[in-house]
Amino acid sequence: MNVHKLPSDVIGLSKVMPPLSRRGFMSSSAAAAAGYTLAAGPVRADAIHTDTNGLDAGMTSVKVSDGEMPAYYARPAGVQNPPIILVAMEIFGLHEYIKDVTRRLGHLGALAVAPNYYFRAEKNGVDLTKITDMKQLFPIVNAKTDTELFSDLDATVAWAHAKGGDGNRLGIMGFCRGGRTVWHYSTHNADLKAGVAFYGTLIDKNDAAPKNSIELAADVKEPVLGLYGADDAGIKLEQVAQMEEALKAAGKTFEFIVYSGAPHGFHADYRPSYRKDAAEDGWRQLTRWFKKYGVLS
Repeated sequence: MNVHKLPSDVIGLSKVMPPLSRRGFMSSSAAAAAGYTLAAGPVRADAIHTDTNGLDAGMTSVKVSDGEMPAYYARPAGVQNPPIILVAMEIFGLHEYIKDVTRRLGHLGALAVAPNYYFRAEKNGVDLTKITDMKQLFPIVNAKTDTELFSDLDATVAWAHAKGGDGNRLGIMGFCRGGRTVWHYSTHNADLKAGVAFYGTLIDKNDAAPKNSIELAADVKEPVLGLYGADDAGIKLEQVAQMEEALKAAGKTFEFIVYSGAPHGFHADYRPSYRKDAAEDGWRQLTRWFKKYGVLS
C-alpha cells in the first residue's frame, strides 16, 4: 500500500512555489497571533476575514464516543431550522482559515460546523496549528481511521440537529485532506444531500483508510462536486479522469471542474497557493451545487 510514500495532498502542498520575497506576508508571530497554521508556510497578510455580523458563531463541544470534541460553528442569528453543512478541514487543525470558511457558510444561511477530529492528538501542549514542520503532522493525520472519522462526523451531525439544524438539508464540504473526507464520508451517510470536495486526494490509502476515493466511488450516496487545479503537483489530471470514470460507471451524480493554472490549495487565501479567480469561482460553484440539490435555499 506504499504507506511510506508521501500522500498526494502533501506533495501538492509542498511543491507550490513560495513567494520570492516576504513582502505581503505576515511574520510567524503575527500569523500565530491571528490564529493561522504555521506548518503550511508563509501566511498572506491580506487573507480574507469574514465578520460575524448577523451570525451566532464561536467554539463549542461535540459529544463523541470517548469525550468532547472541539468544534467551531456559525449560523445566521435568529433563523429557525437552517440547513447543516459540515466543514472538513485540512491536515493543519482547526485554524483561522477553516473558521473563516465556516462563517462564510453561515452568511449563506447554513448552520456550518467544523469539527476538530484530530483533537485526540492535541494533548500535553500539542496544538496542530502551532506545529511548524509538516512532517510532524503525518503520524497524527495518517493514523485517523475512517471508522473513527465517520463516528466523529455522525456526532457532529447529531449536535447540529440538536441545535435546531435541518437534518433533511445536510451537506459536507472540505479542502485537501478534508476533500478526501468529503468523498469518504459520502459513502457512509445516506442522509447527505450534496458534497463539495476542493482538491480532495483520490488515490491515497493506508492502514487507517484501506481504500482510496476511486475504489470507493461506487458507494458514494449523494451528488458530489469536485473542484481541482490543473497545476496540482500531487493530484494529477489522470487521477481526476479515473475518478470520473469510476463514478460514471457506477451511475453516480457528480461534476468536476478543473481550473487552468491553479495549484493545490488554490482556495486557501492565507497561503501562496491562493488563486483569486479560481477560488472565487469555486465558491460560486459550491453555492450553486448546494442550492441545486436542496441544501441551501
